Amino acid sequence: MKPTPKTAWSPDRLDVRAFAQAGASLSADDPMTRFERLQAEAHREDGAPALGGVSWQAQGEMRPGASGGAPAVWLHLEASARVPLTCQRCLGPVETSLSVDRWFRFVADEATAAAEDDDCEEDLLALEPRPRLYDVLEDELLMELPLVPLHETCPVHVVMSASDPLVGPEEGEPERKNPFAGLAKLKK
Repeated sequence: MKPTPKTAWSPDRLDVRAFAQAGASLSADDPMTRFERLQAEAHREDGAPALGGVSWQAQGEMRPGASGGAPAVWLHLEASARVPLTCQRCLGPVETSLSVDRWFRFVADEATAAAEDDDCEEDLLALEPRPRLYDVLEDELLMELPLVPLHETCPVHVVMSASDPLVGPEEGEPERKNPFAGLAKLKK
């Protein structure tokens, strides 16, 4: 009996092999609140959740296996999002664009993925347990976050007291002595 084609795919527990064999695709525009870990990285005003969303699409594909073996299961994942992060200079929100364009090859299990990982260039994932597409997508977006989010030019003037010669000592703070002044006296 021939299996009936699947018309609805669930990104929550995706049968990647069947998805790739069907050459299927999924796409969505999801709210940022669907991605808890990404949401936790976002700048928040008064504890409110970050606004915005994530646009993504996934495409399954079967490719010939290495050296004439069984066909390999591949998944192409593309995503984009604008996330308000905290500028590390002025501590205000800075809109940051994130973009993902990745191919994944799927192997039988985690042990196979670990064994093959060092010898291949592509990203490997295990078919079992069935991956949650939202978790893979969120992992990839999190890896795209900048280490230090900054505005090119901050919207407010930021005083850098440690390096700004125009900033004097705070009130009540003793003036610092130059540690090399004592050396200059010894030299004479």
